[in-house]
Amino acid sequence: MNFKPEMKSKEQLAEGQAPVYESVTRYMVKASELISFRPDQSIESVIDVIIEKGISGAPVLDEKRKLVGIISEKDCLRVIVDQAYHNLPSSSRTVSDYMTVNVKTLPSSCDVVEAANEFLNSPVRRLPIVDNGILIGQISRRDVLRASKNIRATTW
Repeated sequence: MNFKPEMKSKEQLAEGQAPVYESVTRYMVKASELISFRPDQSIESVIDVIIEKGISGAPVLDEKRKLVGIISEKDCLRVIVDQAYHNLPSSSRTVSDYMTVNVKTLPSSCDVVEAANEFLNSPVRRLPIVDNGILIGQISRRDVLRASKNIRATTW
């Protein structure tokens, strides 16, 4: 027996029958709950916090809470190379010397399916959620997986 699902027309989809998915803001960690760093902070203090708190990275914010970069464990590993090969003492280095500045972000209007698609097409494990450059939260792959529990199967 062949089964041919009934496909919805563009008009039916335009009438609001298209699936609507939850916003990333429902599953994100709020900015106020995140560990964050400043660009002028010493890289040594950041490494200490990363080790102590068991995190793999954090957003870098300016004095107005605007996202200016991300600092990760990988970024911090460059400190070792700089010391070993370039004789650069870490005591004089700051977060801005090592952070990633071109950060992929998501707007708060983004839904969890859009976020899942971003994660599928990117090696990053977490994405900052920003509005007008201001960090409002962060969503991870695991947060999106939690959201998947609430996604109902699409009807044809």
